[in-house]
Formats: sequence, C-alpha cells, structure tokens
Amino acid sequence: MALITTAEERLSQGSSASLVILGPAKIGKTSLVKTLDVPSTLVVDMEAGMLALGDCDVDYINVRQRAVEAGIHPWEFLRDFACLIAGPNPAVTQDEQPYSHVHYEYVVKEFGARQNVLGKYKTIFFDSITDTSRLCFSWSKTQPEAFSDKKLDAAGKPAYDGRGAYGKLGQEMVGAGGIFNQLKHTPDKNLIFVGLLDKITDDYGRSDWVAQVEGSKTGRELAGIFDQIISMVDLATSEGQHYRAFVCQQLNEWGYPAGDRSGKLDMIEEPHLGKLLDKIAGNQNRGPLSYALPQIEQVAMQDDGLAYRQMVVGQTSDTAAMLKDKGHPEAAGHMQAAVQHLQGADK
Repeated sequence: MALITTAEERLSQGSSASLVILGPAKIGKTSLVKTLDVPSTLVVDMEAGMLALGDCDVDYINVRQRAVEAGIHPWEFLRDFACLIAGPNPAVTQDEQPYSHVHYEYVVKEFGARQNVLGKYKTIFFDSITDTSRLCFSWSKTQPEAFSDKKLDAAGKPAYDGRGAYGKLGQEMVGAGGIFNQLKHTPDKNLIFVGLLDKITDDYGRSDWVAQVEGSKTGRELAGIFDQIISMVDLATSEGQHYRAFVCQQLNEWGYPAGDRSGKLDMIEEPHLGKLLDKIAGNQNRGPLSYALPQIEQVAMQDDGLAYRQMVVGQTSDTAAMLKDKGHPEAAGHMQAAVQHLQGADK
C-alpha cells in the first residue's frame, strides 16, 4: 500500500463538498433541492418541510417516521444513518461507541449495504441543521451526563444539570467523535445542511448574524468542519430591487456568516446549488489571496489615529448616556471619566 497519494492521483479522484446554507425562515432554503440533479439527490427530512417540494420527484427519508418504526430516538436514527454514510471511524476503538466497526456492522445489517442503499446518490440534503441540533439536545437531556450527583431532586435522585446536557450536546454534534466530524469524511458525496439564520442584538444595540442551533459550541465550530458556510439572504440593488442571493465569503459588508474553503466562489453567487457545486468542482479559481497591507503615509496614519480616538469618544459618550438612562449612574460616571481622559489626550 502506497504511503503517499500523488497529486495526479488526488486530482483524478474527483471531489465532493460539505455545505451549510443559512437563511431566514421562508426564504426558500428547502426549495433549493429543485436546483440540484434530483435523481441523484436524497433529502433527509427532520422538520416535516416536504410541502416545499410537493411537485419535486425526489427521494427522501422521514427521520421521525423511521425512528418510530425502529423504536428508537430520532437522534439515534440519525447517528445510525451517519455511520452508514461515512463508514466506521478507525479512531473509535470501543465497540459500544457510535461509529465503531461494530456500530457500522449493525447499521449495514439494519439498512443494507452502503452501495445498495446510497450508491445512486451524489448529494445528501439535510433539512435542517437547526432541527438536527434540537433532536440531539432532546436526547442529550436524557443521558447520564445531564444529571448531577451533587444535587438531588425531591425523590432523592440526581437532579437535571443543564451544563452536563449542553456538554453532551457539544460532544455529539461537533466533538472529535461527533456526527459532523463523522460526516465530513465522506469523499464521494456532497453533504448539504440548511438551517435558520438569526440576528442577535445585545444590550448595546450591536447586532450579529448567527446560525440558529442549540449550544454555542456547535454554532462556533461549524466553520472549521464544513467546506462552505453560505448565507442565503435578501439583498437589494441600488435601485431598490430585491433579490435572493448566496453570500459566500467571510469578509462581506453585511456581517453574514460565510466562508469559502474552495477559493472558487465570488462574494455573491446565484442561489442555485447545481451551478454552485459545479463551480466548486471546476478548475477556475477565484484568484490568489492578497496578504499585502495597503501603503499608508505616516501623516495619514496620524490623522486616522485622531479620527479613531474621536470615534471612540463619541461611542463612549453614547454608552454613558445609555447607562445613565437605564439607571446605572455609577457606571455612567466611569464612562464619562474615560471620555474626559480621551479628550484631554487630543489637546
């Protein structure tokens, strides 16, 4: 067995991609299935959203129904299916753990051989990553890790501990032996997860766009696992005409979650998965990344420094006023003292 795969061998093997597509509710994420090659696409339905595909002749799996038939939790069914998709994980050495060789042999016995079940499909479309996390969390709350011996309930039994439940959620979703790290080792199929996009605004009025998933650890680590993070959003032309688009690059002016591992996607792409996958698999690169800093004159840097301090003064003054209005005079006083210090530095 050759130790090294040559460049020619690697390029001849073809490629697949893993994508997360986030967008607000009802923007048409599930309907993206219609832009794929339907005969070679399998939909994994977790949120009873097949109404959007009522006129589409696509194969699908109803996770809830299959779990009921098997007499197991839907999350356990999803783990079984992920094991069939990606095969056994050689890093799992304990037979009773998910994705072990024993687990794989079990799912092959239950579902059939991988090639017989999944051979015709090039793309597996999961609807949705939001519901994947919810199913995992509902299961995690029933596991031993979700109960603490340090705190007992009225019956004298270990009480529920939310920290343990969220810890279990993180392990199952994005841990080294989690479902997403299992699925990313699937070289022969495109894996697409769609999910909800949330706008979170803090107490200071600052907004951030994030994936709507259970557990902060899950949301933070998606970009490191999946090849492409894409936001499907409503944009507008300078004339005010609205259109749906894929935002595909991290450094975008709207702050949408995005990232392109392939280096082949433009900032904005047409919301068409078939064309997008063709572009990712193609030979046309977007162009080399530039790491050079812009040339800035020293005088300009000094002017920018003054402008920056003036901006900070304005923001700090606004924060002080807000704290005073909310009934926090002491904190407002500290902020105002900072304003006076900055103003003195400019004199």
